[in-house]
Amino acid sequence: MKEGRKSVMGGVPESLPALIKAWRIQDKAKQVGFEWDNIEDVWKKVEEELNEFKEVAKEGDVDKMEDEFGDLLFSLVNYSRFLNVDPETALERTNQKFLKRFRHIEEVAIAQGRQLTDMTLGEMDAIWNEAKKK
Repeated sequence: MKEGRKSVMGGVPESLPALIKAWRIQDKAKQVGFEWDNIEDVWKKVEEELNEFKEVAKEGDVDKMEDEFGDLLFSLVNYSRFLNVDPETALERTNQKFLKRFRHIEEVAIAQGRQLTDMTLGEMDAIWNEAKKK
């Protein structure tokens, strides 16, 4: 720890986006040995957090769901870190892919003279699957 800092986490800016902040927090913890030994244990933690989230989701308590969903995301960031996959980049890539496919649905609807609100989920999903093939 650098002189003058009271916490190992002192160098993690509060202003960071949550995914990047989670990565940095975990990296700081790793620097002092607070780290899983292997990736299999990390995945077990992801599964544990997913199961905990599913349990509280049944109750419908939003505060508990947010807590558990946050734990799940944090554990997924940890798993991504073990794989050297940047979670921010991965999520943004998925955002862009979703937008491209959704715009395709909109274009097809316009070409058919239809409104999305008049289409069934099945119809939109079929067009979505066409977009996935492109």
